[in-house]
Amino acid sequence: GALSFLGFTAFQSATVYFYTVSEVKQLGPTEEGRIVRVNGKLVQDTFVREESSTVARFMLQDTEGIETISAIHDGVVPSLFFNDHSEIILEGSYGADGVFRSQNVIVKCPSKYIAAG
Repeated sequence: GALSFLGFTAFQSATVYFYTVSEVKQLGPTEEGRIVRVNGKLVQDTFVREESSTVARFMLQDTEGIETISAIHDGVVPSLFFNDHSEIILEGSYGADGVFRSQNVIVKCPSKYIAAG
């Protein structure tokens, strides 16, 4: 029984679920202490990092490019973050002010590369 429980909990922690930008906006503010993941793409020309600071502000859009959300991240941002074809997963919380406060950035590398034409 104990081995089954350990296997089940390990499987659950290995599954990664994330919300789309529009789903996070529909759900509203995150409960205090709860961490959620949101998936999207960086809105071009929105990334701003204050000089001599680790705080970055940017916009994230859903994969259709319709809905957007403001985000703040304090820390290192992976270089793949700026690839037009990469999807980004932010882990953090969505505030009542409409800003997603990211604690972690995960960049999903594109599975297909588009040939230059």
